[in-house]
Amino acid sequence: MTISYPFDLLAGFPGWSTEFDLLWRQEQSRQANGVTRVKDFGSPLWRGTFQSRSMRPNELDEWRARLDAMENGLQQFRARSLSRCYPMAYPNGTGMGTVSAAAINTINANRKSITVKGLPAGFQWRVGDMLQIGTRNLHRIQEAAAAGGTGVTGAFEIRPPLWPETAVNDPVTVVRPSCLMTVVPGSVSSTADLQTGRGSISFQALESR
Repeated sequence: MTISYPFDLLAGFPGWSTEFDLLWRQEQSRQANGVTRVKDFGSPLWRGTFQSRSMRPNELDEWRARLDAMENGLQQFRARSLSRCYPMAYPNGTGMGTVSAAAINTINANRKSITVKGLPAGFQWRVGDMLQIGTRNLHRIQEAAAAGGTGVTGAFEIRPPLWPETAVNDPVTVVRPSCLMTVVPGSVSSTADLQTGRGSISFQALESR
């Protein structure tokens, strides 16, 4: 069967995302009076570091092959923070209800604050939860939010700010929110132990727009 992209590289990944943060595309200039001025050169991008547990030789070779399919950064995969597959209030999705109809309800003029509709009544987001808007835009929640009886939340801030393509009624993904990434060239490490053949996989990745 032909491999299709973006590849679901992290499906069943036997490890963790040890880092998952924003890479700010900025210029900084420090003045003589001690003030540091910062200028944006574009919206920030997500970057991640992924580390597996120790694996037996056969499993290690399987994951080496999966990473080969990324062609050292040529191909995209769906990436997510592995600690944020579900909102904090609903471990493994327990008690969350149906969230497949979630969508953007309103957008603040500053493009940093939204409300969301189509959620179960009483649904909760906590600071640090993540959501995906549309097919590729990943955001981290900065303020706690809850859906009222009509399934609409109050306004809450997210980062990074909304991308220009984002509009009212765009779908919101609550479960396993993701963005598109590529492997940072040369970052894959898969050294095995000489005596046992066991080893682990680690690699870095950067959002690919």
